[in-house]
Amino acid sequence: MSLRLSAAKLLPASHACYYLSGDDSDGVFETAEQLLAEGADGSTVLRVDVNELALIHQQLQPGLFGEVRCHAMVRNAGSARPNQIDQLEKLAAQPPAGLRLVICAAGIDSKKALHKRISALPEVACCTLERMDEAAFGRWLTQLAKDAGLRLSDEALAMMSEHLLGMRMATRQAIERLRLFDAGEGNTLNVDVVGDLLGERSPGDLSALCRAVAERSPSAIGLLRGLLREQQVAEVQVLSWISIRLQQLLLYVWYAASDKRSAAQNAGVFGEARQLVPHEARNWKPQELMRAMQRMMQVEMLLKGASTEQKGVVLERFVLELVSG
Repeated sequence: MSLRLSAAKLLPASHACYYLSGDDSDGVFETAEQLLAEGADGSTVLRVDVNELALIHQQLQPGLFGEVRCHAMVRNAGSARPNQIDQLEKLAAQPPAGLRLVICAAGIDSKKALHKRISALPEVACCTLERMDEAAFGRWLTQLAKDAGLRLSDEALAMMSEHLLGMRMATRQAIERLRLFDAGEGNTLNVDVVGDLLGERSPGDLSALCRAVAERSPSAIGLLRGLLREQQVAEVQVLSWISIRLQQLLLYVWYAASDKRSAAQNAGVFGEARQLVPHEARNWKPQELMRAMQRMMQVEMLLKGASTEQKGVVLERFVLELVSG
């Protein structure tokens, strides 16, 4: 029998192979990243698809200076074909020296061959991460805000919990936006402030801007200028909306490529975006979305004060890059 652990007992990492499953996709990948980062100094960190297992073996070839250490995540094990299941099972059963292997199978059917075979391996540490219910998510959100040094009113916490239920990545982004807004002052942020900053009370042109960016339409520039100059919308709020849309597109493309029946649902796309994102995703290559997310983090730093340029100019240049490619 395999070793079954709760999420709370996965760290500190002490096993060579971990198998993460369950319907909490954000939780699976968030936990996998923590396992990759644990003790990663001096190790090569890889994130590969199930058809790229050879890259792990290549990385573990003996070097000139002794043993090579590698932390590797297999991101989409649930879509493995029979020959890939054989390869992954062999790798998980006897991980080479220096390897920490993290196998991600978010949303996998427990009847699938891969799940049965990997979870039965005696040396594999298995963890199932299920979506948090409303109460558990509320507790997690409260602790996340506290760790970020934020003081949120009960009404603001309730509003965030209702609108972000189950979406850990989006919630972390929201908390980071609020932390930037508060700037360490420790003020109590009420529902009006939180709603305005996160877009619950936002100009309709914000939605139009997100659609234009996702469609890579030149009209995005005009919409952005109107929001910043005429409607005086905060740059951080605009960036927050754009980043959420980019994340939705990236996750949708990921799940669509993994043959998920409901890629939009698995990607946490909700509301009006559920009808729009599948069409908008056709305008993007996966590599472009990855670069856009990396560029977005750079822009966020510039908006924090790492640039002497006006914030509007920084954001306008970013939107132009997204539209023009």
